Amino acid sequence: HEAPVVLRGCHGVIPSGSGCCLPGDPKAALYGSASWAWGIPGPGESPQGRNLEVPLGALQILPTFPGEPDFGLHNELRPYFSPFLFAQQLFVETTDVNGKTLEGPVPLEIIVIDQNDNRPTFREGPYIGHVMEGSPTGTTVMRMTAFDADDPATDNALLRYNIRQQTPDKPSPNMFYIDPEKGDIVTVVSPALLDRETLENPKYELIIEAQDMAGLDVGLTGTATATIVIDDKNDHSPKFTQKEFQATVEEGAVGVIVNLTVEDKDDPATGAWRAAYTIINGNPGQSFEIHTNPQTNEGMLSVVKPLDYEISAFHTLLIKVENEDPLVPDVSYGPSSTATVHITVRDVNEGPVFSPDPMMVTRRENISVGSVLLTANATDPDSLQHQTIRYSVYKDPAGWLNINPINGTVDTTAVLDRESPFVHNSVYTALFLAIDSGNPPATGTGTLLITLEDVNDNAPFIYPTVAEVCDDAKNLSVVILGATDKDLHPNTDPFKFEIHKPTVPDRVWKISKINNTHALVSLLQNLNKANYNLPIMVTDSGKPPMTNVTDLRVQVCSCKNSKVDCNAAGALRWSLSPVLLLWLFSLVSGPRDHTSWPHGLPVHTALGGTRVL
Repeated sequence: HEAPVVLRGCHGVIPSGSGCCLPGDPKAALYGSASWAWGIPGPGESPQGRNLEVPLGALQILPTFPGEPDFGLHNELRPYFSPFLFAQQLFVETTDVNGKTLEGPVPLEIIVIDQNDNRPTFREGPYIGHVMEGSPTGTTVMRMTAFDADDPATDNALLRYNIRQQTPDKPSPNMFYIDPEKGDIVTVVSPALLDRETLENPKYELIIEAQDMAGLDVGLTGTATATIVIDDKNDHSPKFTQKEFQATVEEGAVGVIVNLTVEDKDDPATGAWRAAYTIINGNPGQSFEIHTNPQTNEGMLSVVKPLDYEISAFHTLLIKVENEDPLVPDVSYGPSSTATVHITVRDVNEGPVFSPDPMMVTRRENISVGSVLLTANATDPDSLQHQTIRYSVYKDPAGWLNINPINGTVDTTAVLDRESPFVHNSVYTALFLAIDSGNPPATGTGTLLITLEDVNDNAPFIYPTVAEVCDDAKNLSVVILGATDKDLHPNTDPFKFEIHKPTVPDRVWKISKINNTHALVSLLQNLNKANYNLPIMVTDSGKPPMTNVTDLRVQVCSCKNSKVDCNAAGALRWSLSPVLLLWLFSLVSGPRDHTSWPHGLPVHTALGGTRVL
């Protein structure tokens, strides 16, 4: 009774009466709460509660009652079975009819023998393999592996593989072979049959079957689909669809002029199909470029530098095409991988061209009206058409210029003034047109830049022209004057500041130089509350110099208790000479900016003021 009891063929819930018996209450026996008896049946013996249909001493696995867990025998879950399920051990003993123990108890070990009740399954899908076209026979593509939940130590989990179906079945129904034990799929056809470009479909689907019981007919099976893609290699060179191409382009135009087409049998999704074009002859001036259209694989030939019909009316280019990926060693580029492009340039009426452009001259400002500046020169690029050219003014902002329509001579119609608002950085800009006699006529534009040299034709002027001072000021400084000049150095500073003495009393006013552009006006004594006009004469450094006399209006105000009162300053406190009165009258009745002083000096009046307390 110490040897293990082996239950063969017991799996799951075994129907009662199958040759095994557990005496007593079946449900109690299942959970280990009943007393078990192991007896030797004798004549006429039928112990109370025993199943008379089962021999005494036979072990039985009871059925599962409705609603209860399945505690049947599963080798995959528990290769060693105990009815108490967890850690408890089954014991048996022999007793007589009176219940007296004759032998035991001894442990009873039940070994559950596996049944083949699990089909092989493929868990790692999808299964996709790749093999390069032209691969040698016997090239491994991929490995298929199935799983069987049965006991791996038995044939119940011993698998064998085979290919049940291949789609498509051309060029051979047996393109591949699978190792029955390892599951490795390999090619079995010659490299010539494994040509992607000749196959109906470069993708094959294989139904792979795994069968347990070492592939015997009684074994259970499971299937999976393996997809095998025939990958492309660059074994076909691109070829032009024609040996020569024609193109026509107008002179002066740029852009695509022709698309070159090629054929390539390789996979369009790879660099073995994508084309790369090169101009290998006929493009010394780099006037042409060629690029690949990524959608169509065509070569787009473009003009990138305008062509001149008069220089060359025809161009011939030699172009080659290659793949992005290198060709396989046994394939090379042939004559069909080069093509010739013949390009015809069409003549168009081009506008005349000025030379030079821009045209540049330098002149002193204030030159006399009618002075000739230069003769413009424009030529017609259409030398074969023998056209005439006429000139005209296009843009002359100040209206200073004229151009002869026949010979292009440019002269002045007004005085050129460097200080004009139309002159920028001493340069005046004008535009001219040259128009040919074509039909329709074509026009060219030329630029004239006139650099004007400065002449001392602007007198300086002072600022400010108004100042205030208190009648009891201790500081007798009145105002700091500045001077400016529209001309350029050396016709500007240093400036000379003076009080125009013929109209001003002595020993009242004083002017002192501060620097080249400023001077200080101050009093020699306090003055009564009044308005005073002080004529200031300022002279620039030009040769000959320019002088300007401007009245500085000084208001002497009453300043008491921090209040300044200038309203009742009164009239001018010194008398004006008849000549000054005449000048003031002319200043009021005539223009203010260029009124003449009695001695011919221009007078200028500025704005602004200051106060000295």
